[in-house]
Amino acid sequence: MTNLRKILLVCLSLFLIIGYFKVEESRGGDSVKTIKDISPEQWEKLAKQKIYFGHQSVGYNIMDGIRAVMDEHPEIQLNIIETRDLATIDVGVFSHSKVGKNRDPVSKTDDFVKIIKSGVGDKADIAFHKYCYIDANANTDVEKVFLNYKEQINNLKSKYPRTRFIHITMPLTTVQTGLKTWIKKILGKPISGIDANIKRNMFNQLLLNTYQLIDPVFEFATAEATQPDGTMTTFEKDGKEYLTLYKGYSNDGGHLNKQGQKAIAERLLIFLVKIKP
Repeated sequence: MTNLRKILLVCLSLFLIIGYFKVEESRGGDSVKTIKDISPEQWEKLAKQKIYFGHQSVGYNIMDGIRAVMDEHPEIQLNIIETRDLATIDVGVFSHSKVGKNRDPVSKTDDFVKIIKSGVGDKADIAFHKYCYIDANANTDVEKVFLNYKEQINNLKSKYPRTRFIHITMPLTTVQTGLKTWIKKILGKPISGIDANIKRNMFNQLLLNTYQLIDPVFEFATAEATQPDGTMTTFEKDGKEYLTLYKGYSNDGGHLNKQGQKAIAERLLIFLVKIKP
């Protein structure tokens, strides 16, 4: 067989493979892009799931966003309840509650484990918890935090195989800009938001590297960095690019405003709809 024929056969094989995946996509493999793409049957299926979500203040932002989306889309009939006890609940529910303490990410994972072992693990179809931006600063040992998370979650996955444990990346904050930033650069002082966001990005990369091929991972940080027009909000340091919170999604540089709540909530709902048992 000549080299030319070999090249032609390889090209033909690639063409057929690409064509196959295009067909699969057209059949709905990844056809859900927006809330409007989700069918009533998919919403009904999600509403029948028993979900537990552990969080702190930004988590409340997300839940407020979900309620806002539901107000605009009456076909979404999620049963939202703030509780950490699913023992007596036998219907579909999107339950949520506080976990742990801010500035102490280990306490949040420990509390999440406690909740799962108290009965949620025997009931929940989907369970997850998130850290807050305040759980990481410029001095945080993110590898230590992640290793604790990994050990605890992997133990839960082994103990409760029927529950789908999903993961969520750490939220970000905005980075200081304007005249004060320019002055700080001249004086050689640190710019607010940069070093802490680098640590958050580092944690998120560890999470993605470990789980994105085996479990569903909601890329919260990516959603926060994505502007309404699709462009990404980033900054650079030492030749590397990092994600940061889009200023239009927050009034205080960390918590989500109404626009941010809705934007993140829509992405989370689409993510949850796509999760397969």
